[in-house]
Amino acid sequence: MGKDTFDIIFLNARPGAGKSEVIDFLKKTPVEERKKLFHIGEFEEIDDFPMLWTWFEEDHILEKKFGKPRLHSTEDAYFKYPYLWHLLIERICLEYTKKLRDHENYHDKYTTIIEFSRGSEHGGYKEAYAHISDDMLKSAAILYVNVSFSESLRKNRKRFNPNKPDSILEHGLPDEKVERLYKEIDWEEFKGNDPHYIDIRGIKVPYIVFENEDDVTTNKPDLLGKRLNEVMPELWKIYKK
Repeated sequence: MGKDTFDIIFLNARPGAGKSEVIDFLKKTPVEERKKLFHIGEFEEIDDFPMLWTWFEEDHILEKKFGKPRLHSTEDAYFKYPYLWHLLIERICLEYTKKLRDHENYHDKYTTIIEFSRGSEHGGYKEAYAHISDDMLKSAAILYVNVSFSESLRKNRKRFNPNKPDSILEHGLPDEKVERLYKEIDWEEFKGNDPHYIDIRGIKVPYIVFENEDDVTTNKPDLLGKRLNEVMPELWKIYKK
């Protein structure tokens, strides 16, 4: 019997679209049920948000405690250099290679879920995926959670907890940052016209879109599970081909 779980799932969307809630739902789904319904058994996640948040914290310490220049970000918390967005992708890939190094036959047991957002202002998905290795792309599928900019803005406001700005489920951005960084996205251009595959350097990467304008990811586990059950088996069929 062949392997029945994904190796790598890239989980992409605008901020607040529901990526982290999807992962939280998967964590709470019993592993055998998760494997049967969604083709995800044991899984590990790699998210670039904790990486970039560490940079902001370090810059704050350097500036406030040591009186030294900030390394990564400006005082109003924008990246100093656009290439730092691509550095995050390289960091993601490095973390993934460590998993392969440390666990023999890693994907016999684990799926890796890699979560990130990219807006056109900082290179979009086209430039982000340019930094992902061919080997990773050949083992991957993409799940894109689709919401409008207005819905992203609404969700970002709603989830933000100022007492836990580093929280995966409760972090948020000021409105002006969401607009500058994520109002314009290149997803439609990036995915192209093929309904099943995205061509990245000649590699056909399977993808599917999880429509979430109706917000099934906020405190609606039954609806979230139903929506996942609509898209993940279809993505699996494309992936297996």
